[in-house]
Amino acid sequence: MHLAKRVLEQVGINPDRLRLEWVSASEGMRYADVMNDFGRRLKELGPIGSSEGIEKEALKLKFAAVKKILPFLKLVERERLRVRFKTEEEYTKFFSSPEVDALIREVIAENLAISQILTLLGRKPLSTREIAEVLRLEPADVARCLNVSSQQGLIRYNETKKRYAIA
Repeated sequence: MHLAKRVLEQVGINPDRLRLEWVSASEGMRYADVMNDFGRRLKELGPIGSSEGIEKEALKLKFAAVKKILPFLKLVERERLRVRFKTEEEYTKFFSSPEVDALIREVIAENLAISQILTLLGRKPLSTREIAEVLRLEPADVARCLNVSSQQGLIRYNETKKRYAIA
């Protein structure tokens, strides 16, 4: 749950759009209260993407990129983030720790950015500036991801068109 919220943050979606509540089958009134409260919160936030300032096509691109890295996210969760705590507060403290922040920034965010770039380049060749504008990333971050992707043989640069494309 915490990892999913962090991934939503990385793609620019308000993590309040995801909520987990444990409700017993015998707690009909509590279930209704939870659903009504969450429904009100979602109405306050508005349609997904629009309240975050993300265009529909960019939102589709972001979700497609997340879908592509789900196996990687599961591996990171299993190998680096699977811990047992007794309270929700302990989980919250762990997932907001500097170590987890660094892991998410360095490992997950970079792989997510590369996945978004590859998904975008799968549609058409683009320049670094165009990629940065569509993904709302810093051009330096895009350039770093392009460099890594190029070294891995995932993309190529067309000198004539001055555009990157899928290799």
